[in-house]
Amino acid sequence: MSAHIIGPPELAPSRILGCVERPGLAEKLVVPGNSVSMSQGFMRYSGEVGDVVIGRVVDVQQKRWKIDTNSRLNSSLLLSSVNLPGGELRRKSVEDELMMREYLKEGDLISAEVQQIHHDGVMSLHTRNLKYGKLAQGIMIKVPSYLVKRRKTHFHSLPSGAAVIIGCNGFIWISPELSEDPDGGYNQDLDEIIPLETRRIMARLAACIRLLADHCVSIYDTTITITYDLSMPYTIKDMQQFEIGAEIILELVEKLQNDMDET
Repeated sequence: MSAHIIGPPELAPSRILGCVERPGLAEKLVVPGNSVSMSQGFMRYSGEVGDVVIGRVVDVQQKRWKIDTNSRLNSSLLLSSVNLPGGELRRKSVEDELMMREYLKEGDLISAEVQQIHHDGVMSLHTRNLKYGKLAQGIMIKVPSYLVKRRKTHFHSLPSGAAVIIGCNGFIWISPELSEDPDGGYNQDLDEIIPLETRRIMARLAACIRLLADHCVSIYDTTITITYDLSMPYTIKDMQQFEIGAEIILELVEKLQNDMDET
């Protein structure tokens, strides 16, 4: 007795979908290589204790703030987990609770650290270290969190003359400089004018980070710095052209590979 094994027909994905005649089914049927969804909600940030994150205040509740950290659920920042003006770690009073909106209100941006992850996935944050706190003037960039490389430090003063805080949750903050503010950034001077040259540096850094994200390159201080240097022959507007952006990324990859070979 002999048996003949017949494999599946070799059809292109478009032909496979074309064979489906039932209405509405083609939109639900996919094959390897097809895009399942363009929504980024399926790839939200899943934190770890000790992660540096950047978040936006979305609600002020009793003794806590709710923070959007690009995760499935909003994170929680307790009043007892922050440094109030003066950097004092003290027992918070009823007066402090009544003044919570004076410290942080809806829409404010903060840098913080993941202190605890609860069983339901909610992250508890803290800003007890003076390097954390309210963020003042700068640029916030959102990238996929899986592109952010976890490093020993996520606070960087770059050679270009600006600074970045690379949040593990995919929020990246670009500012003129880093400073450990003893009041946690609560007393801000929003009337301060940032020099034009510094703003140009910050805008170029933002374009470089977007370029790395568009080409799915790991984002950390080294790749940002190299991309910035490679982008200097071009204007920020030119960097948005696909050919120029691809050329910069190709040079970046080659440089990283050469550095690895040398070590």
